[in-house]
Amino acid sequence: MAKRERKSKEREKEREERREELDERVVHLTRTAKVVKGGRRFAFRAVVVVGDRQGRVGVGIGKAREVPDAIRKASERAKKEMVRVPRLGGTIPHEVTVKFGAGKVLLKPASPGTGVIAGGGVRAVVEAAGISDILSKSLGSDNILNVVQATFSALKELQDFREEAAYRGVEPAHLAPFWYKEELHG
Repeated sequence: MAKRERKSKEREKEREERREELDERVVHLTRTAKVVKGGRRFAFRAVVVVGDRQGRVGVGIGKAREVPDAIRKASERAKKEMVRVPRLGGTIPHEVTVKFGAGKVLLKPASPGTGVIAGGGVRAVVEAAGISDILSKSLGSDNILNVVQATFSALKELQDFREEAAYRGVEPAHLAPFWYKEELHG
């Protein structure tokens, strides 16, 4: 019995440590209104990005009558929706364009030292994922909710070039980005 309790306490400690390591950002907070018989009912919608800066990121949307409740709900949903993002050094392995609603986002890999060239919604998602060098362009709608969702979808679509090379039956050097090929041969 004592062993079981010790193990559960150790697991709880590990979970708390993981929670503390997460980078949590409130990207957008807006007031919404529902018209009812007696007038308007106001609520708040929060968009939260959570990441560990080690290749895992999640996006959550929460809605509640009070701001803290909306942020808490969004944060919990973001933690549940976390996905692993394949990275190549500090950037992404290949270019990707994704449309979500009317928002369209283009993400391009960048050579080391470039930094994060991105706007507000895109920047929050890629930095939380731990990407330090990237070029991006937000096309179409500037609705921050759609831009964040499009960026998250784009990161989910990324594939590691080594896995893709194995799937196609070719050498990984054929699919590697140009700045990474020297590292493969050298």
